[in-house]
Amino acid sequence: MSVLPFLRIYAPLNAVLAATGLVAVAALTTPDMSGRSRLALAAVLAVIWGIYLLELAEKLLKRRAGYLRDRTPAIAIDVLAVLVPLAAFLLVGTPDRSLYCAVWLLKPLRDSTFFPLLGRILTNEARNLIGVATVFGIVLFGVALAAYVIERDVQPQKFGSIPQAMWWAVVTLSTTGYGDAIPESFAGRVLAGAVMMSGIGIFALWAGILATGFYQEVRREDFVRNWQLVAAVPLFQKLGPATLVEIVRALRPRSVPAGAVICRKGETGDQMFFVVEGRVSVATPNPVELGPGAFFGEMALITGEPRSATVSATTVVSLLSLHSADFQMLCSSSPEIAEIIRKTALERRGAAPNG
Repeated sequence: MSVLPFLRIYAPLNAVLAATGLVAVAALTTPDMSGRSRLALAAVLAVIWGIYLLELAEKLLKRRAGYLRDRTPAIAIDVLAVLVPLAAFLLVGTPDRSLYCAVWLLKPLRDSTFFPLLGRILTNEARNLIGVATVFGIVLFGVALAAYVIERDVQPQKFGSIPQAMWWAVVTLSTTGYGDAIPESFAGRVLAGAVMMSGIGIFALWAGILATGFYQEVRREDFVRNWQLVAAVPLFQKLGPATLVEIVRALRPRSVPAGAVICRKGETGDQMFFVVEGRVSVATPNPVELGPGAFFGEMALITGEPRSATVSATTVVSLLSLHSADFQMLCSSSPEIAEIIRKTALERRGAAPNG
C-alpha cells in the first residue's frame, strides 16, 4: 500500500503544500514577528518537508526503475525539495536558512504540461527568437553609443561612458522608463522617442513569434488527438491518408457526461455523431443502445427533417461530430462511406428511426 497515496492521486495538493510553505517563508522575513509565531511557521515548514520526504521515499521504493528513468526531471525536483532545506538546516547557522525552502517553487512545475509545451515552442522557434534577440542587441549597443555621443558633455555622471549609457538604453528600449537617466538635449530626446518606438516593435516581434508557436503547437496536438479518435471509428479505417486528413479537419471531438442529452426529438439537425468510446441510448419505442463505432443523427442531414428521436449518453461518451456542410464534403469525397451511412439511415427509418 502506498505511503501517501493522496499525494499521487491529487496532484494539486503538491501546489497547495508548496504555496503554504512559500507563504511561511515570506512571513518569517517579517522583522517584528513574535517568537511564538516564528516557531509555529517553522513547524509548518517542518511538516511540509516531512510530507515531501515521505512522498519521495514512496516513489523511490515502490516505483519501477523504468518509471524513474521516464520521470527523471520530476524525481530531481522531488530530491531537491528534500535535500536543499535539509542541507540548509544542517550547514547554515543563520535565520536565513528557511529561505532555502524557496526551492519548493519548483514543485508545482513538476506535473505541469505547460512547461514541456513551452520548451517545444522555444526549440521550434529558436532561430526566429535568436534573430530578434540579435537585432535587440545591435539596437541596444547602437542606441547606447548614440546617447553617449549626444549626452556625455551634458550629463557626464549618467552618460559618461557607453556602459553607463547602456543602462538608459535598456530601460528605454524596453519602454520601462525608470526616470533615473533622462536625455536633456533636444537630439537626445528625439533619440529616446525613436528608441521607445523601436522597443515596442521588437517586443511585438517576440510576442508574435511565441503566439504563433503556441498556436501551431496546440493545433498540432489537437490534430494528432483527432486523428487518433477518427482512426478508432471502424467506418473510417478504409480511408486513404489524404481523405482521412480531410475528415480529421472536419470532425470535432466532444466529450459528454453520463445522462446528458446529446440531441432532442424535434430539433433541427445540423450535425451527425460518431461514437468513439462509451454508449448512448436512442429513445425510440424500443430503446436502442449504440456503442463504439456506431453513428447517429444522420437522418436529419439526409432528409432535412427534424430529429425523430432523443439520444442521451448512457455512460461518459467520447464523440466526433460532423456538421452538415462537412457531411456533404464527406459524401462527395468518399462515396463508399456515404453509401454506408445512407443505407444505415434507411434501415433505421424502416425499423426504428433515431434522428
